[in-house]
Amino acid sequence: MNLGESLIEVWRQSMVESLPEVELPGQRCRVTQTRAQGLRVVLFQFDDRVIEGIEQNPRKESRWAKLAQEGKRIMQFRIQHRYIGNVCEGRLLRYPAWTSLGLPD
Repeated sequence: MNLGESLIEVWRQSMVESLPEVELPGQRCRVTQTRAQGLRVVLFQFDDRVIEGIEQNPRKESRWAKLAQEGKRIMQFRIQHRYIGNVCEGRLLRYPAWTSLGLPD
């Protein structure tokens, strides 16, 4: 499973199936929630990097938040506080940090 497929799988299991744990090859990761907003969060590893998936907060002012307000299921992904992309309704969008961090396609 490549990185893009892993992100989509984390999104699917946590956002669509609402599972309490996400299962990826060789690891099981707990789905937690932020205290203040109750947003879903998943920490997992890909190769030697820790990736954090965070449910899009619909209370923000971004275009992604507006889509979340409309009912779209969106999860943002970051490595070391740099957002690398998101998955919105099963579609992966890579951000420029994906390339600058040298992440594989």
